[in-house]
Amino acid sequence: MLKTPYYLIDKASLKRNMEKIAYVRERSGAKALLALKCFATWSVFDLMQEYMDGTTSSSLFEVKLGREKFAGETHAYSVAYSDEEIDEVIANCDKIIFNSIGQLQRFSDQSKDVIRGLRVNPQVSTSEFIIADPARPFSRLGEWDPAKIEMVIDNISGFMFHNNCENDSFERFDEMLNTIEERFGHLIAKVDWVSLGGGIHFTGEGYPVDRFCDRLRSFSETYGVQVYLEPGEAAITKSTSLEVTVLDTLYNGKHLAVVDSSIEAHMLDLLIYRESAKMEPCEGPHTYMICGKSCLAGDIFGEFKFDNELSVGDRLSFKDAAGYTMVKKNWFNGVQMPSIAIRELDGSIRLVRAFGYDDFVGNLS
Repeated sequence: MLKTPYYLIDKASLKRNMEKIAYVRERSGAKALLALKCFATWSVFDLMQEYMDGTTSSSLFEVKLGREKFAGETHAYSVAYSDEEIDEVIANCDKIIFNSIGQLQRFSDQSKDVIRGLRVNPQVSTSEFIIADPARPFSRLGEWDPAKIEMVIDNISGFMFHNNCENDSFERFDEMLNTIEERFGHLIAKVDWVSLGGGIHFTGEGYPVDRFCDRLRSFSETYGVQVYLEPGEAAITKSTSLEVTVLDTLYNGKHLAVVDSSIEAHMLDLLIYRESAKMEPCEGPHTYMICGKSCLAGDIFGEFKFDNELSVGDRLSFKDAAGYTMVKKNWFNGVQMPSIAIRELDGSIRLVRAFGYDDFVGNLS
C-alpha cells in the first residue's frame, strides 16, 4: 500500500463522468471545457481530453497549463489582467474573455487579432454562500447593464454567463436561463458564441440530462450561437478520495481520532464553507470525530460512524476529494502534502507525484 496521505484518482469513476459529458455534447451540440480553477491535475488529462473540447482558465498560469497539457480549445478569463501578463495570455489562448468593459477597452489593441468575449452578470444565481455568489451585492464579476454592453458589441463575438453554483436543479437552471434571455436576448442574437459557465451538476444521479440537452439546443438554435459549458465539479465528482491513516485516538466527551492529514491544508473548501468531509460506509455503532493534525483547533473533517473502534494505524478514506481541493492544498504547519496517485482503468495504482521537505522549502523564501 502507498504511504498516506495521498489523493487517489479513480479513472473508471472519472470516465463515467466523461461519458455523461460526451452524451451532453452529442445531444445538445454544446462544447465542454474543463474549468481548471476546480481541477488541474494534468496527469489524467490524457483521458479527459478524449471527451472534452478544451479548457477554460482564471489566470495566466492556468491558460498556459491548458495550452500545454490539454488538447482542443484554450479559453482565457481573468477578473483582471495586468499589463505584464496580457501578451502572454493572448499568445496562449484561442479566446479571451474580459471581465469588464474597462479591461476590454484597455487591451483592445493587444487583443485585436484574437477572439474576444465579455463576462455578463445576470444578477441572479444559485449560490447558498455569499462568498461564492457571483451575483452578490456590489459584485465585481462581469458587466450587468445591457445598454453599456450594447455600446461595445462590435468589439466582441461572445458572452460568458457564469451564475450557477452547485446547481443540481434543472428547473432552477431553466428559470435563470429564461431571465438571461429576457434581459440579454437581443444582445445574444448579435454574437457567435455563449458560455454558460460551470456549476451545473448535470452529471449527478437523477439529473434530467435529456431535458437539459434539449434546452441547450433550443437556446443555441434560437440565437444562432455555439454554446459552451465549463464543467468543473461536474467533470470530476466522486472520482477522487483522500487516503489517510489514524495517528492517535482520544476521548474528550467524544471519541476523537487524529489522522495524518489536515482539512485546512488538504480540503480547504470544507473549512471555508463549514462543511463535513464525506466517508462511506458510515453506519456503524462507533462514532468518532475525525480530526486533522494541524494546530488549528477547528481542523476537523467531521463525525462518522464505524463498525469497529478505531485504532492507531487504521486507514480511512474521504470521498469526493478532487474539486476545489487539490488545487487549494497548501503547506500550513508544514504538514506532509498528500501524494497524488491514479487507479488506472485496469485497476492498477500508479504513484504520479510525491512531495517532500524540498517542496516545502521551495514554497517559501
